[in-house]
Amino acid sequence: MRNLSTKIKLYANKEIDFSKDVRLQDNSDGKGVFIAEWNLDIAQPTLAQLDAFESQANEVERLNIVKVNRAKEYPDFKEYLDGIVKGDDAQIQKYINDCLAVKVKYPKE
Repeated sequence: MRNLSTKIKLYANKEIDFSKDVRLQDNSDGKGVFIAEWNLDIAQPTLAQLDAFESQANEVERLNIVKVNRAKEYPDFKEYLDGIVKGDDAQIQKYINDCLAVKVKYPKE
């Protein structure tokens, strides 16, 4: 199951500590990742229940990739602050333009 951890978070509707709340395991037997231990106070979901979150999980993961890519390419915010302190409108506008270019490069939609 490609995005099992994301589906579990959506099913539980909360952040999950995958070292104590739910433990996932892959035995490298070609069957993929599975729930090895379930320590939440809600019933462990069936595969069908988790599969119902497939499209939502795909969207969450896609947006996470967008956020990571944007974070890597955004200019250093110190340039913006430096422009404010110096009253340098051109420097401030350059920072804004660079941020907008990153948003265009990695759109959320």
